[in-house]
Amino acid sequence: MNYNKKSVEDIDVAGKRVLCRCDFNVPTKDGKITSDKRIVAALPTIQYLVKHGARVILCSHMGKPKNGPDPAFSLQVVAERLSELLGQPVKMAKDVVGESAQSLAASLKDGEVMLLENTRFEKGETKNDPELSKKLASMADIFVNDAFGTAHRAHASTAGVVQYAGLPAVCGYLIQKEISVMGKALADPERPFVAILGGAKVSDKLNVIANLLTKVDTLIIGGGMAYTFLAAKGYSVGKSLLDSEKIDYCREMMATAEKNGVKLLLPVDTTVADHFPDPIDGAIDVKVVDSDKIPDDMEGLDIGPKTMALYADAAKTAKTVVWNGPMGVFENPTLAKGTIAVAQALADSDAISIVGGGDSAAACEQLGFADRITHISTGGGASLEFLEGKELPGIACLMDR
Repeated sequence: MNYNKKSVEDIDVAGKRVLCRCDFNVPTKDGKITSDKRIVAALPTIQYLVKHGARVILCSHMGKPKNGPDPAFSLQVVAERLSELLGQPVKMAKDVVGESAQSLAASLKDGEVMLLENTRFEKGETKNDPELSKKLASMADIFVNDAFGTAHRAHASTAGVVQYAGLPAVCGYLIQKEISVMGKALADPERPFVAILGGAKVSDKLNVIANLLTKVDTLIIGGGMAYTFLAAKGYSVGKSLLDSEKIDYCREMMATAEKNGVKLLLPVDTTVADHFPDPIDGAIDVKVVDSDKIPDDMEGLDIGPKTMALYADAAKTAKTVVWNGPMGVFENPTLAKGTIAVAQALADSDAISIVGGGDSAAACEQLGFADRITHISTGGGASLEFLEGKELPGIACLMDR
């Protein structure tokens, strides 16, 4: 995949109607936004378009409305917050491609901004429906994609408007940063290059592991998926999470690592308990055992202190580190220590540090380390597919430099 894509700065937007796909999938409670982080992240691209005289038509999905329009998923709250942040009114359409959207788009003046209603109010959005794509595109002259979090999905508002309607397409600043930082890390990393993978299941990360074993110097495995690797080494893992169908795959990966000269690090000690915490953040009695001595009636729920030190040392000596997935049940204070240790090691290292979205990003932000990480990805699923080496439809459709 070509990571060198044209951006908003490479195209003349003055007087043009620009359809800009953002990620306004913000959390809400009782009709109020609880975190406007995603709206704030979109501001640089929107402000650039406004400043350069574009007629800005913003679009996004929010949540998963099941049966068409649903007031609970309206983007009206986003329009209101955006108006405050931009210091100018953001006109809100009552629909996605209907009469309200069409007439507002037609009447926009240079530097004005409008927002379409939730794209998922249209059933054709997630099906990448050609007719919906053409209707969306008919309102605009240029397409800007700045929603990395949905770039791995071929939807009408992420890829269809280019695929079926041929709108000239470039990226906004958010996607530009994602593909330049992550693209360079995968294509031409400063070495040593260390990848840290966590999370529950090996099956979720099969392709990521296979792809990274051709690129990294050290691959570190933690989280629930580590126990399948330990089982592949012949260890008994007690009641720990086990992907029994993937044991042979883990053996293959260990052999591939050896063949490629990649150091593969697995937990040397494990924090165990006799049950999974219930509630997940409740008090729990734990003890630490060596990874080859997990009792039959216990389950591993986090990496142990020796492993934390081992993984932190590997991260600190790296020049490029990519991290995706927690080291244990990090929602529980007792079982978050491994994840905290990895986040701390990344914050303390001089390496280019890249954190994939989801739980790892949440951990860095909650711990206050976000400003000490080079790049925290804005998309969980998208960053994972990026690490797999997959082509992302919402990026593939943009014009190459």
